[in-house]
Formats: sequence, structure tokens, C-alpha cells
Amino acid sequence: MNISQIAKLAGVSPAAVSRYLNNGYLSEEKRAAIARVIRETGYTPSSQAQTLRTKRTKLIGVIIPKIDSDSISQVVAGISQVLSEQGYQMLLANTANQNSRELDYINTFSQNMVEGIILLGTILTPAHKKLLKSLKVPVVVLGQSIDYESCIYHDDYQASVGLAEYMIGKGCKKIGYIGVTEKDKAVGKLRKQGFLDTMTKHGLKVCESAIKTGSFYMENGYENTPLLLRDNPDLEAILCATDTIALGAIKYLNQNRIRIPEEIGICGFGNGRAASILTPSLTTVHFYYWECGEEGAKILLEKIASPDTPNKSVKLGFELVKNESV
Repeated sequence: MNISQIAKLAGVSPAAVSRYLNNGYLSEEKRAAIARVIRETGYTPSSQAQTLRTKRTKLIGVIIPKIDSDSISQVVAGISQVLSEQGYQMLLANTANQNSRELDYINTFSQNMVEGIILLGTILTPAHKKLLKSLKVPVVVLGQSIDYESCIYHDDYQASVGLAEYMIGKGCKKIGYIGVTEKDKAVGKLRKQGFLDTMTKHGLKVCESAIKTGSFYMENGYENTPLLLRDNPDLEAILCATDTIALGAIKYLNQNRIRIPEEIGICGFGNGRAASILTPSLTTVHFYYWECGEEGAKILLEKIASPDTPNKSVKLGFELVKNESV
């Protein structure tokens, strides 16, 4: 079945069928006739042929740092909803937290007919900036604040300040911190700095031994918690840069019968599903991950429709989730 056959059955010209398939102007009578024939025959237009005709693929490349993450799954869900509503499909690339693979996937996507790219950024290097600025397809970066592309990011610094203020207000004075590399500006640098600045504001000293750094995985919390307690035996609480890291810390504390929050308080960032399931429930920060994905997809589609659209920078807020672990 082809366009000419559809046209003959519908009693219209092949050009009319082409306009119908590409959302061009048609009288309601012709549109209804073509729709009826397509419905009765089950005709599906060739996506390759449509791409050649319209130069449109309706494909968006989405690059994520890992799959097994509540926060990332929410972002992707927000992206997917907007794209599907507008007839776009998503190609998902997982870097497994290997920063160099972001560059590889950006190159791969840009050379393989995607109409735009959404990058969930982690460590953005000068090489990222150079590559992103050279692309001929629009890009939106999520999770990091940059000045050379459109971006949607969270208020990581103030969220950390708010969480530290809450812990101090609950009576915690000697607080340790488990984070990630400061090469990650949002999670690594800003969350740590918000914590340190708040401690300084209240005249509370944070020794170098009270700060530990590791990966984004549970092992970071599990392996660094005993080191924190060894180096700081009078520690009252631990602030973790993510809920995942906090889960690792909680695992260690539970295995060693250290009561939460009676002996030590703990909190994280992300408000993942585990935060409310745990006993005691985890005090954390809720970021608007779904909305981040939605807004990022909308901005990208706007840039696709109007290439001269200026870059946008959107900072999202947060909520403190005051549960039972502090």
C-alpha cells in the first residue's frame, strides 16, 4: 500500500494524501475520506520516507549518568511525557557515571539525525563546552547551571543551607559530611559549600576529618561512615550529599546497632522512594525532578521550532522533608 493507492481509494490526489500525512491544509471532506481509508487499510507511512521528505526525525537524544536512580527516573519520566505528547521519541544513553562517555554520546547523537539533545549533566569540562557550542542541533542541560546553553537546575546551595539549619536547630552541633567530587558543581561543590557556610555561620567547626568523599553509590556511605566515626567519635549527625549515599550510611549504622536518631542523626538529598519506607524515615530534600524533565523538554522543543530562541536558565526550588532520622 502506498500514497497513490490511498489516494485512489479516497478519491483524492496523491498530493492531498501527502498534505494529510504532513499535517498540511486540507478540506474537512478530504481529510475525513483519507482518514477513513487509512483506518480501514491499516496503512502506516514509512518513517524513513517521511524523514527524507521533511528532514524531520522526531527523535531526541537523552544522556543520563545512570539508570538505577529515583531522581533520574523522575527526570526522564518528565521528559518522556512532554516528548510523547508532541509526537517525539526518545533515545536514551546511559554513561554509567563515566564522564568521558558523555562526549562520545553527544557526538554520536549529533551525527545520527536526532533533532535535539538533553544532557543530564554531572562534570562539565571545557571539552563539553567546546563540543556543545559546536553542535548544529539544540541542546538543553539539566542539573547544572551553565552560561553557554539553556539549562534547568536545582538550588543545591540553599537546599544544603536549609538542611544544615534544620539539623542544627534539632540540637546537632557536631556534624559530619559525606559527599562526592567537587568537579560536580551541583552535588559535589554547592551542597558541600552550603553545609560548611551554615556551620561557620553558627560558629561550629568542621574538621577536615569530618568530611569524606566518594562515589554516587551506596558504597560511599557504607565505607565512609565508619571512617567518620573513627575520626570523630563524638559525631552527632551525618549529612549525605544524596539519599543513595545516606542509604549506605544507614546500612552500616544498622549493622553495627547504632541507633538512628538517638545516637546519630542522618539525612540526604533527593526524597527517593526509600526515604519514606525506611524506619526511621529519612530526613531529606525534595527537588522537582519531574518538573525539571518537563521544562527541559519544553525548552528543547521550543528551540527546535524556533532556532533563534535565546538560551534560558531556570533555577527550581526545593522542599525540606522533615522525617524521623534527625
